[in-house]
Amino acid sequence: MAAGLKVPEMALRVCVVPLALASLWEMATNAQADDTYGEVKFSDLSGFSYLVGVNAVTAAYAVASILLSSFKPLARYGWVILVMDQASAYLLVTSASAAAELLQLARRGDREVSWGEVCSYFGRFCGKATVSLALHAAALACFVALSLVSAFRVFSSTPCHPPPDADADGQPKHAQAQEEQGRYH
Repeated sequence: MAAGLKVPEMALRVCVVPLALASLWEMATNAQADDTYGEVKFSDLSGFSYLVGVNAVTAAYAVASILLSSFKPLARYGWVILVMDQASAYLLVTSASAAAELLQLARRGDREVSWGEVCSYFGRFCGKATVSLALHAAALACFVALSLVSAFRVFSSTPCHPPPDADADGQPKHAQAQEEQGRYH
């Protein structure tokens, strides 16, 4: 059954590369100047810089996993791929949440701490950040699906046996039977 997932898995890995790179490019080239308020760049905000870094890492990992699969089947490295897919998904979640928080503050501000919204002054900057975050979310969706496929591949190829039945004391029944046999011999 896992062999039937090879094409969708590879398609997801291939899709991650342009999504992550487009998100990276959109954010890394994001800057806008205003005569009154000065200039804002993505690198001025750590959450946006983190998003750029995570996009670079996940795109590189996606390319590496595609290249690795062209030499050896990915199933051979099942646990490593599962852990790396999970790590990539988690990195994408954390960077998306950091960038979304910054974008929310830029759009609405925070009156409790006297932060005004800035998107009315830096509309192009906020627009590019929104596009980058949407592309990033699409890459995240691909990695969530890849994590599920990787987990299915690993756990369907590994024999999983249920634990032995236990008696009322929590002892496995086979241990109880061995103990009783020892009494009679």
